[in-house]
Amino acid sequence: MIRTAFVFLVCATGVLAEPFAMRSGDIGFDPDAMRDRLSGQILTFYDDGQSEYYVDGRYTYTYANDGGTAYGYWRVEDTGAVCIDFVNGFSRCDLYVRNGDRLLLIDENGARFPVRD
Repeated sequence: MIRTAFVFLVCATGVLAEPFAMRSGDIGFDPDAMRDRLSGQILTFYDDGQSEYYVDGRYTYTYANDGGTAYGYWRVEDTGAVCIDFVNGFSRCDLYVRNGDRLLLIDENGARFPVRD
């Protein structure tokens, strides 16, 4: 029974980690460091889109060139992944990593989006 539970936990952990295709040099954040890094911050991407992580858990993504704003709520999972529950019912989880001096967002499909400093 204990062995079965251990195998399940190992397999489940592997499944959770696989969607985020980390590369050599990527360093993830622990959950507390991720919360501290994002809370109350606005991150601007190279396409000029902006993610705003409010201290109270609200989230907005404003598209570049007056392309509108998406609204939701953010949280950090035990894995360090940042998950957004949008008010339209859509949800997603992303992983932020450091690689050298660059902050990157990795989505569940493995696409990488550098953040401007």
